[in-house]
Amino acid sequence: MNTLNTLNTDPVSKPFRKTGDPVALTSESPLHPRRKSRRIMVGPVPVGGGAPISVQSMTNTLTADVPATLQQIAELTAAGCDIVRVAVPSQDDADALPEICRKSPIPVIADIHFQSKYVFQAIDAGCAAVRVNPGNIRKFESVGPDICKAATDAGISLRIGVNAGSLDKELYAKYGGPTPEALVASALKEAHMFEDVGFHDFKISVKHHDVITMVQTYRLLASKGDWPLHLGVTEAGPQWQGTIKSCLAFGALLAEGIGDTIRVSLSAPPVEEVKVGCKLLEYMGLRPRKFDIISCPSCGRAQVDVIQLASAVTEGLKNVTAPIRVAVMGCIVNGPGEAREADLGVASGNGKGQIFIKGKVIKTVPEDQIVDTLLEIANDMAAQMEAEGKVPDGSTGLVVVPIQHPNRRNG
Repeated sequence: MNTLNTLNTDPVSKPFRKTGDPVALTSESPLHPRRKSRRIMVGPVPVGGGAPISVQSMTNTLTADVPATLQQIAELTAAGCDIVRVAVPSQDDADALPEICRKSPIPVIADIHFQSKYVFQAIDAGCAAVRVNPGNIRKFESVGPDICKAATDAGISLRIGVNAGSLDKELYAKYGGPTPEALVASALKEAHMFEDVGFHDFKISVKHHDVITMVQTYRLLASKGDWPLHLGVTEAGPQWQGTIKSCLAFGALLAEGIGDTIRVSLSAPPVEEVKVGCKLLEYMGLRPRKFDIISCPSCGRAQVDVIQLASAVTEGLKNVTAPIRVAVMGCIVNGPGEAREADLGVASGNGKGQIFIKGKVIKTVPEDQIVDTLLEIANDMAAQMEAEGKVPDGSTGLVVVPIQHPNRRNG
């Protein structure tokens, strides 16, 4: 007998959070009103102006290796990435941009340092946006207006990317280091230069490796104008340290309504950055929720190996995108209550597990059948929800279409 046919299995019908339904909650935060910012476009993806917060990452392949770069972009897209950045440190990398932009399923941003000539090549190549670092591009004040004109002619946006590690020497000396005031002063200098020549399609980042400094810097910048803000903790570190730093910094700012697009920087495969970024936004109610697992931390009361059980269920359902909440509990203290609050759950003890769907016990199975039972039911739920159109498409719910540049210059 298919137990799914006898019970209400629509997890969307019950709010995931009391503050609202995250399936629909992609633009407004349940914690604080979003900061008002102007809207720009990165290809077909809106950034700012109340648009859903997008997740970015950066490839770590040699950009000139087009097949490897496109393969990594495909993997990032599958993980939920909305916008991808590629490094352009050489002429070979710049020459690879047209093919990458043409074949990428998501908008491509060229990351330019030191040589302004690559900015113009990236624009001509069809990049959806270009990141420029005013701290290290030679004679930026003199080439900035030309960059703005080229971007305007191509109909693309720019990012002013200020980093603590490449702060302008004069500002470093004036403020005694990469302080919040110094980083914001650098950003404002270039923002005003862009605006003085009539260019407004840009976002700003002011990244620092220290969480407290980074948060203070973005708060200060947010008070100065309505530019869309790209959040990032630069050089955050290895995977677990970088994840903690990014979640602390982003959580503090997003809870205040600050931030329009994010990039989690990790010394780890880029796809891990996307996983962290997407889950962070899901848990803050800023992205349609997908599969989630809750499990107890295990203690002396546990009568089952909760760690192994939770890991097996997570691995078995890693490709599920339906908004199903699964609870894996190891004893009778919190187990039944938590399992009942989930869409699907198990409360384990005495060598067996009680399986719950939407608060109702549907069966009791031996301990060695718990994982297979949960996986079977969860996959049935996901398939049913997908058939009913209740699984969010894509990552932010935005429709990503091939990038077109109707205003691009010829050549």
